Amino acid sequence: TVICVGDIHGYLTKLLNLWSNLRSQIDPESFNTATVIFLGDYCDRGPDTRKVIDFLITLPKRYSNQKHVFLSGNHDFAFGGFVGVLAGEFEAKETWMEYADNEEREGWYKGEGYEKMHLQGRRWGGWIKAKFNAAKGIDYKGSIYDAAPTFESYGVAHGSSEINTLRCSFLKWLLRLVLSYAILVEILEELMKAVPEAHKKFLADMVWVHEEVFLQLYFSSICSSWYLEYCVDDVCIETQEGVKHCKLIAVHAGLERGKNVREQLEFLKARDARVPKVTDLSGRKDVWDIPKELTETILVSGHHGKLHIEGLRLIIDEGGGLEGNPVAAIVLPSMKIVRDTDNFS
Repeated sequence: TVICVGDIHGYLTKLLNLWSNLRSQIDPESFNTATVIFLGDYCDRGPDTRKVIDFLITLPKRYSNQKHVFLSGNHDFAFGGFVGVLAGEFEAKETWMEYADNEEREGWYKGEGYEKMHLQGRRWGGWIKAKFNAAKGIDYKGSIYDAAPTFESYGVAHGSSEINTLRCSFLKWLLRLVLSYAILVEILEELMKAVPEAHKKFLADMVWVHEEVFLQLYFSSICSSWYLEYCVDDVCIETQEGVKHCKLIAVHAGLERGKNVREQLEFLKARDARVPKVTDLSGRKDVWDIPKELTETILVSGHHGKLHIEGLRLIIDEGGGLEGNPVAAIVLPSMKIVRDTDNFS
């Protein structure tokens, strides 16, 4: 049994209800030994990012016979960039250059530690000037990533709202009449230290892509020794033609068409953060379809704010981070959709 969980976006109650519904709809043995793939975007928009991550990091101990995969979404990548846990060494400024014309409009973070921060971290922790998000038809929540609720869930003011207040010369002078310099420094440092180490580790450890694989142990009669072989496992999926055995690739947004799939997978597995953005985590139209070179392969993603199932292309993000929408999951091989709003009683 493989369970793919769509974008959660800081909604703890939805996550808990979805988990309860999955438990009730899958027989206990299958549920307790399932592979559970979370498709990314655990933070932002909803009010409970901290509690959502608290829940997720307890799952391996509470369900020790399950296999848990935590994919990075573009929101999680940006969150990780803000708190400085992206893998690898990179020159942060090199990630800004191509997009520097957007700095003022998007209100990039320019507070404590910004010089060493990835572009997406600065965008995430910033304060966008526009109030209304015309594409979604709702107001922005702080930054272009709607990150204000995430910081509020950790008990601190969001991103540059605090920094900008302190950087305004008049208000800064006025505040210093009341607050000591040490307290001002402490406020700035709190912004960067708000996230617990366990949560930083969770953000740092997330994978950018998952292929369902296994290791098989063989005995060689030729050299009288055992050896391990890395194999791509088949995942069963029910179709109109019957049950099919397919490979499975999970990535937050999808794989780019027109680019070599193997090279994309190698790049995603390396988690090379030197690029300004990772299209496979943040793209739209260019990652919607399954690349033509993939055959008999399930490609499952979240990200797109839609529930879209077409052949072996599965997009599971019915919620889109909007308060009134459900969080959904798909169960394989049955292809059953389970939502937090389902009432099975």
